[in-house]
Amino acid sequence: MIPIIQIENGVIPIDRGYAVSMVVRSFKGRRNVEVHLFRPEWAESDEGSIEWNNLFGPPAMLDAVSDEKKDRKIILEAFTSGERDQVIDYLKDHYSSRLDYINSNPLDFPVPSGLPPLSSIHEGKDIGLIKFEKVPHFNLPFALRGLYNLSAHLPLVETRE
Repeated sequence: MIPIIQIENGVIPIDRGYAVSMVVRSFKGRRNVEVHLFRPEWAESDEGSIEWNNLFGPPAMLDAVSDEKKDRKIILEAFTSGERDQVIDYLKDHYSSRLDYINSNPLDFPVPSGLPPLSSIHEGKDIGLIKFEKVPHFNLPFALRGLYNLSAHLPLVETRE
């Protein structure tokens, strides 16, 4: 079964600015788990090649604190259109029977400052990371991680109280 693939292209001010997520039909006892994909590492040249002026806007929340280094990570974790296409092809080739959806959207620019980069979120009881680059058949030229929150999804089996 092939997952539904929804790709939204848009005009963005830089090449690196696409988010990708997937919905796993059944994962760790939960159904329809949304996983946000990101690049956990990058070359210093990636950061140096971006013109950072006007990419960030005011904070999205009143208590958010702007941090230039963390703000930049949000964009550096995103994909170029070519990388996005590689990720989608990889997911189709290796996980299509387990996925309901693959979604990609451009980031909204200016990106609100003060948001936490996905790579800064720590694993816990319900929040976890999929480290695709540790899978034997992984063949992308960059590392790929997926962040999920199990508590946001219904269990596969309903329990009675």
